[in-house]
Amino acid sequence: MAFKLNDIRDNEGARHRKMRVGRGIGSGKGKTAARGQKGQKSREGVAIKGFEGGQMPLHMRIPKRGFNNPFGKDYAEVNIGMVQKFIDAKKLDAKKDIDHAALKAAGLARGGKDGVRLLAKGELTTKATFKVAGASKGAIEAVEKAGGKVEVLAPKKPAKAAEKAD
Repeated sequence: MAFKLNDIRDNEGARHRKMRVGRGIGSGKGKTAARGQKGQKSREGVAIKGFEGGQMPLHMRIPKRGFNNPFGKDYAEVNIGMVQKFIDAKKLDAKKDIDHAALKAAGLARGGKDGVRLLAKGELTTKATFKVAGASKGAIEAVEKAGGKVEVLAPKKPAKAAEKAD
């Protein structure tokens, strides 16, 4: 049988027509439009997700806990053991300064809009220079023991504070 462009159509039952409700009693879905009778749920614009019939909903009965510190800093935490692993795998160059950009490019520092904080988990054997936003005492000691150094950068001032200083 020849293939004709004017005969192209979907397989039988591949597409389903949308049911048009509320279009007269003869359609079979007229009058109440398959919503039953009366009541809030039969009306339009009803969303009763967490509603429990006037009783205090569960999500409001459970006690609140913790808070979000608006002044908290968001650091990407990097352990020196992982830095050593990446240097060994040639993903990081120990001869250059290791900063947020270098760690991010290597895939070691994820997130951290306020910079990187160096932590002391693991062991560093390679001499390296770090330029980071923060470092723990143990991390600084470990880096200096390996012959490197850690430069802790001053925190960035918000734009408005910098303008007032001028």
